Amino acid sequence: MELHFLGTGAGMPSKERNTSSLAFKLLEERGTIWLFDCGEATQHQILQTTIKPRKIEKIFITHLHGDHIFGLPGLLSSRSFLGGVDPLVLYGPKGLKEWVLCSLEISNTHLTYPLQFVEIEEGIIFEDDQFIVTVKQLEHVIPCYGYRIEQKPLLGELLIDKAKALGVPKGPLLGKLKHGEDVTLEDGTVVYSKDVTAPPKKGFVVTILGDTKYCDASRELSKDADIVVHEATFDHKTDHLASDYGHSTNMDAAKIANEASAKHLILNHISARFLPQDMEGIINEAKTIFPHVFVANDFSVFTLKQGKLVEVNEEL
Repeated sequence: MELHFLGTGAGMPSKERNTSSLAFKLLEERGTIWLFDCGEATQHQILQTTIKPRKIEKIFITHLHGDHIFGLPGLLSSRSFLGGVDPLVLYGPKGLKEWVLCSLEISNTHLTYPLQFVEIEEGIIFEDDQFIVTVKQLEHVIPCYGYRIEQKPLLGELLIDKAKALGVPKGPLLGKLKHGEDVTLEDGTVVYSKDVTAPPKKGFVVTILGDTKYCDASRELSKDADIVVHEATFDHKTDHLASDYGHSTNMDAAKIANEASAKHLILNHISARFLPQDMEGIINEAKTIFPHVFVANDFSVFTLKQGKLVEVNEEL
């Protein structure tokens, strides 16, 4: 799992930060990528990375402000030109389907793959044998949602020495035991999977919040999360603007992470009023409330290693 930030700015693009987009790379887990928001020029940002648009399986939109959706028509079109044939599912507030289809129709854009829409309401919006995605409505100036992505428990490691000691030969029987199936040996002995596998491992939890004021929904979505991605459009000196415009400060984000007993916080959606030299101060302010704080920049890549959040460099 990797979080690859394609755009980390608020409102309109600046020289340092493009508009909002975050690629949730699940290449090891399911061979695909989930995209959260798709601001203007997201496909241009992708060109600077190893991300392949045809690998994008799902796009989750937090809300319908332009800095979160204006990159969609171009990206959808390019996915066709680049050989995308697999279905793509778009999740987002009511109105997303109408806006996308209107854009494609008026521009006479024909896609080479099936496009499905899920206009979301609070609750579980997706579940399979690997993941559960839950949404809640946040507090912004238009309907806006936060997403909680929970990985289901992973199969425990096969204790191969124990299996061999019980007479299990090399081959497909070991694979069945690893995947939870009991097996019968040639002599009639039954070997139970639970006896030769370690306990299941807890999956990760990542919370990705859209634009919002400090609110209960953010805290509930962030409960015990390994990573919380929270907007920090303002800082404590400009907190009078945050509430007026339906946004948060770095301190609001830190409070949410602290109250939710989250493990790591990534500050995102930074106003263009803040320059690179301001980031250390923004982090240090937030750390007075919550210790494990990072700031996302365009092209930042984060992953979990042994439960710790680390920033890594992508090799192009």
